[in-house]
Amino acid sequence: MTTEIMTQVAKGLLIPFAGTGLGAACVLFMKKQPGLTLQRVLTGFAAGVMVAASVWSLLLPAIAQSQQTMGRLGFIPAAAGFLLGIFFLLLLDRLIPHLHIDSDRAEGIKTRRLPHDVMLMLAVTLHNIPEGMAVGVVYAGLVYGSGGITAAGAFALAMGIAIQNFPEGAIISMPLHSAGASRGKAFVMGLLSGAVEPAGAFLTILAAGAVIPAMPWLLSFAAGAMIYVVVEELIPEMSAGEHSDIGTVSFAVGFVIMMVLDVALG
Repeated sequence: MTTEIMTQVAKGLLIPFAGTGLGAACVLFMKKQPGLTLQRVLTGFAAGVMVAASVWSLLLPAIAQSQQTMGRLGFIPAAAGFLLGIFFLLLLDRLIPHLHIDSDRAEGIKTRRLPHDVMLMLAVTLHNIPEGMAVGVVYAGLVYGSGGITAAGAFALAMGIAIQNFPEGAIISMPLHSAGASRGKAFVMGLLSGAVEPAGAFLTILAAGAVIPAMPWLLSFAAGAMIYVVVEELIPEMSAGEHSDIGTVSFAVGFVIMMVLDVALG
């Protein structure tokens, strides 16, 4: 691996983590947590980014690579890997105790008979697993020259994940502060919730080196895991209550921004 590629990989792994950190830092400057309308905006935007990233950065490259060897049957690894990613996140969702992030967060976090700081961290950490995998798989393709992935395309995905991580960092740190945690503790916990992404991405890169022929499966697996998070958590949250159209509009904006980033830079 050349020094240039190593530098690109390091940036790609740290940029999404920086997005989480910047979002978590909102708790140090804002006096109160975002209202429900702003939460819908942020959640819808994050969902749009994740869906577009799943399509342009993961599924389409997976299909393109499979078609080189399988022709018209190139959809099989993408379809099977996608479903495996869905069921993998479903399994984690059932096995790992965590607080589901929903629209009554502002009130419910104070009343649940749970160690809410730990449960909320587990929830966001669970959501960050597929994002870390997605970044890791794409950069693995860049490192090992597989899947036709370019440095610009990998960077576009990292930037897209970082953009959607910003509201995620704020969404965890500010409710924790409202629930009684100090600003410093809330910031650190928000920051730590994103640490799984660079760690997971790095481990994915290492593992992918041994299974390069399976790259289409890995790309689509990460896409399925991300879509599970969007459908299971983010869409219900952005659509909850009245006047949910603001969440839909934010979804569209996030989707378009990520699509433009991927097409323009990829």
